[in-house]
Amino acid sequence: MRNVLKVTSILATAGVALSLAACGSSGSSSSDANAPLKVVASPTPHGQILKYVKDNLAEKAGLKLDIKEVTDYVTPNTAVQDGSADANFFQHVPYLEDFNKKRGTDIVSVEPVHLEPLGVYSKKVKAIGDLPDGATIGLPNDATNEGRALKLLADNKLITLKDGVTTAATPADVTGNPKNFKWKELEAAQLPRSVADLDAAVINGNYAIDSGLKPATDALVLEKAEGNPYANILAVKKGKENDPRVKKLAELLHSDEVKKYINDTFQGSVIPAF
Repeated sequence: MRNVLKVTSILATAGVALSLAACGSSGSSSSDANAPLKVVASPTPHGQILKYVKDNLAEKAGLKLDIKEVTDYVTPNTAVQDGSADANFFQHVPYLEDFNKKRGTDIVSVEPVHLEPLGVYSKKVKAIGDLPDGATIGLPNDATNEGRALKLLADNKLITLKDGVTTAATPADVTGNPKNFKWKELEAAQLPRSVADLDAAVINGNYAIDSGLKPATDALVLEKAEGNPYANILAVKKGKENDPRVKKLAELLHSDEVKKYINDTFQGSVIPAF
């Protein structure tokens, strides 16, 4: 099953990459100030926010937006790196730094836009303290989000982690596990579909919302917004930060109208980071 999922993911990613490449006559993005700005984004909430900007703010600001939605965490960065997209909107800085280090890419943050609080969800218990001894908990298997998930559990006194461990924490760094939790490491996008088969799962905010969960009310516990380094960012390939279209989009994403849209639409499940 793991191999089937992996092959399916590769095929889906390849299909999106071909679609992105086909967007222009040469398959490359353009720095022409009058050309549409091609932005790759996760559907929820990133794509929704961008569509709000496109439908309500972009034309008046003289910006043309071409939004491409994908559901994986690799295609947006590879598309920006190879030039088939101008920007992406799906990730936080710790994930980006880890991606750049592992893939040799040179993608940079333009600005933070919003925070999607990571949460613990369960179909079997109503309170975090009710998780039974030996419970199986799903974790996102990408490096930064797995560490983030374990920190959330540690912050809620469910486990303890090795001193000094940061976003790179893995189950091997768990030093105290009084309820003998077992870990199921899965791709972040799979966790909402798998939560019914687990005792609980730590799920990224965008995937929770996309699956019909309401983080503000359905999560057993949520990350706190204060001092959180995981705000989602608008990102570009290094050197493209001064593209006037990128600057214009960044300005619109930090507008009062977008802040109100985020607050009104997501009701605390997505929080403006500006």
